[in-house]
Amino acid sequence: MLTCIIQYRIDPTKKSQFEQYARNWGQAIPRCGADLVGYFAPHEGSTSLAYGIYNVKSLADYENYRARLAQDPLGRENYEFAQSEKFLLREERSWLKLASAPHGDLS
Repeated sequence: MLTCIIQYRIDPTKKSQFEQYARNWGQAIPRCGADLVGYFAPHEGSTSLAYGIYNVKSLADYENYRARLAQDPLGRENYEFAQSEKFLLREERSWLKLASAPHGDLS
């Protein structure tokens, strides 16, 4: 399993637009095949840092998911929404794998 963590810098005056963007991905991402952990908007501290986190089984599965997302009506609409509203200032993806499993007491 691979985890994609997207770190966003958002315009702090457009937090509500980011939250709508996040809710839209909450519908489109699972429908297109990724396991969405969630989208996280600023609450305390930084007013411009936000995250999106989801899991895929492999990079090949990621490519298939991206192709489905590009064809999804809500996915396309959400990309266009972000472009027109300009609330995303920066976006960086990191790919991670779980290194701490198994969790809990091993005795």
